[in-house]
Amino acid sequence: MPVLVAQELTKSFGERRILDGVSLSIHSGEHVGLVGANGSGKSTLARILAGLDKPDTGTVAQRRGADVAYLAQEPALDPVKTGRELVVQGLGPWAAAKARYEAISARLGHGDGDQDALLAEQAEAAAQIERLGGWDQLHKVDEILGHVGVTRPDAPTAELSGGDKRRVALACLLIAPPSLLVLDEPSNHLDTETIDWLEGWLVEEYKGALLIVTHDRYLLDRVVDRTIELHRGKVYSYEGGYEDYLEAKAERLALEARTEQNRQNLLRTELEWLRRQPKARTTKQKARIQRAEAAKAAVPARAEQTTKLVAESSFTGKTVLELRKLTLDMGGRTLVKDLDFVLAAGERVGIVGRNGTGKTTLLRAVLGDVAPARGEVVVGKNTRVGYFDQHRSGLDEDKSIYDNVAAAGNKIELGGQPIEVRSFLERFLFDGHAQRQPVKSLSGGERARVVLAKMLSQSHSLLILDEPTNDLDLPTLSALEEMLTEYGGSALVVTHDRWFLDRVATSLLVFEGDGRVVRYAGGHQDYLVQKAAAEAAKEEAAKAAAAAAKVTSKDKPAAAKPAAPKSKGLTWAEQRELEGIMGRIEEAEGEVAALEQELADPTLYSSRGAEVPVLGKRLDEAKARAATLLARWEELEQKQAGA
Repeated sequence: MPVLVAQELTKSFGERRILDGVSLSIHSGEHVGLVGANGSGKSTLARILAGLDKPDTGTVAQRRGADVAYLAQEPALDPVKTGRELVVQGLGPWAAAKARYEAISARLGHGDGDQDALLAEQAEAAAQIERLGGWDQLHKVDEILGHVGVTRPDAPTAELSGGDKRRVALACLLIAPPSLLVLDEPSNHLDTETIDWLEGWLVEEYKGALLIVTHDRYLLDRVVDRTIELHRGKVYSYEGGYEDYLEAKAERLALEARTEQNRQNLLRTELEWLRRQPKARTTKQKARIQRAEAAKAAVPARAEQTTKLVAESSFTGKTVLELRKLTLDMGGRTLVKDLDFVLAAGERVGIVGRNGTGKTTLLRAVLGDVAPARGEVVVGKNTRVGYFDQHRSGLDEDKSIYDNVAAAGNKIELGGQPIEVRSFLERFLFDGHAQRQPVKSLSGGERARVVLAKMLSQSHSLLILDEPTNDLDLPTLSALEEMLTEYGGSALVVTHDRWFLDRVATSLLVFEGDGRVVRYAGGHQDYLVQKAAAEAAKEEAAKAAAAAAKVTSKDKPAAAKPAAPKSKGLTWAEQRELEGIMGRIEEAEGEVAALEQELADPTLYSSRGAEVPVLGKRLDEAKARAATLLARWEELEQKQAGA
C-alpha cells in the first residue's frame, strides 16, 4: 500500500525546469534511493515529497495517518536547546509527560499550591511515563546519541559545528521512527563506524518506508530495494540497489542508442526516397512522406555528459613523506602518539576514524600548519603538494569559475601539451555559460568540482584530500576514483566513503582513539576483515591465558567442563561480509599475480629500478591481505555451517 503518491510534479527556477512531470509512489516498508547529477533537483524533489516545498504544478498525497520526517543537509535546530533536549523532544507524548512530571516536581520542591493535589498529579504523570515506555527511554536517547557520534549532547546547538548539528538532527529522527523517513545525504559528516551502524539500523530495525538521497554507494547497495534516477527533469525507476541500477541503466542507454540509430537509418532511407520521387499522389506515397517528417521531427536522446579527470604527477624521490615518532596534542588531548609512518611513491593511503580523533589535524601537520608536540614531519625533497580542504576554501567568491582556475593564464599544461582553460573546465562539466558564473552562486557539489579543477590544473607528487567525496555526485565520484587509481603520484585521503576507500586506497591509517593510529593493508573491507581476525585472536589468547591461570591455581586440574555451544548462524554484517569476501580474495590474488609478473620483467630493474622496493612492498602486502581474507572466509563458512 502506498504511503505517498506524487503525480505530474513540475518545478522551475527561472527558465530552468528542474522537475518535468514527475510521478512516483513509495510503498509501506519500501526503501528507495534517489540519485542524479549535482544540480539535477534531488534535494528539491525530496523537500517537495516531505511537504516542505510546493511544486509549481502537480500533487503529493500521503496515506491518512502517515507521518513524514525529513533530514536536511543543513538542519535548522533551536539554538538554545541542547542536543539531548531536542532528541527527548522527538519522543512526543513521552517528552510531554516527562516535562509535566518535572514541572510538578519543581512546584512540590518549592512548596507551591496544594501539596496533596500536586502529589496526585505527579503520580498520574509518572504512570503516563511508564505507559509510554518508562524512564528507560532516557537510556534509549543516550544510546542513539552515542551511535550517531554526538560527543557534546549537553551543549546548546548554537555551539555545535555543522556536522554535529546534522548528527543531532539525525538522532531526533531515529528516536521515534516515522511512516516515511526522507534522508538527504545522511552520511555527510559521519565517520565510517557510524555509517556502518546506520546501515544496519535501516536494514534490521527500521520498519517504515525510506527515501534516501546519498552518494554512498554501499549504503545504496545494501539498504535500498529500488533506485530512482532524476535526469533532466524526468525520473527513471530501477529495481534493486546501486549495482543493479548501474546494470539496468546501461541496458536502457544501449536501447536508446539502438533506437536513435534506427531512427537515423529510417530518416536516411525516407529522405533518399523523397529526393527520387515526384510530388506525392497515392495514399501509400503520402504515408511515406509522413513517416519521413515524423522521423525528422523526433527528438534524439541527448548523450549523457561524462566527467574525465586527469592529474599530472611530478617527479619525486623514493620517499614522499615520513613521520617520525610524531605526537600531536590539541586542547589538552593527545590525538596522535609516537606515529611512525612512511609514504612511498605511488601509495594511496586512506585516513579514517571517529569524528574529532585528529584526522584533519594530521593533514595540517603534514602541510606545516600545525606544529608537532614531539617528533617530526619530513617531506621529500622533490615532493610537490596539492591540497583539497573539506571547507572548499581557496576560491575567490566574487570571481567566476574561469577566473579562479585561469589565475596563471588562459592555458595549462597536461601531459606535456598546452590546453585551453575553457576546454579543461568542460571536463568538469562546466560549459561556456557556467564558467562565467561567480563562485558564490554555486552549489556544494559545483564548488567541489571547481576546487578539484584548480588543484588538478597543476602537477603534484602528493595529493592531500580532506573529505573530497562530500557533495560530489556519483559520476564525478567515479571519475575522481579512476583518476586517483591512474595517478602516478601519492595520495593521503581523509574520507568516510567506504566504496571510495575500497576502490582507491592501498592501505589505511585508522585512528583508534587515545592517540593510537594503526596502519592496515588494503581498503575498508580489508580493514574490517583484519580487525575481526585480530579481535578473534585477542579473545582466544585471553581465554587461553584464563584457562592456564585456572589450572596453575590448583594442585589438580578440575575435570574440564563441556564447552559452551558456539552460536550458530551469521549476523547481518557477517552475512554481508561473506557475500563479498570471495570477490576480495580474487582481487588480492589477482594483484599478487600482476605484481609477481611485473617484478619478473628484467627490463624493470634497468628502466625503473627505483620502483622495485615499492613494488616488493606492495607484493608482500597483497600476499598478506589474500591470506587474511582466506582465513576469514574459512572462519565465516564454519560459523555459517554451525561448526
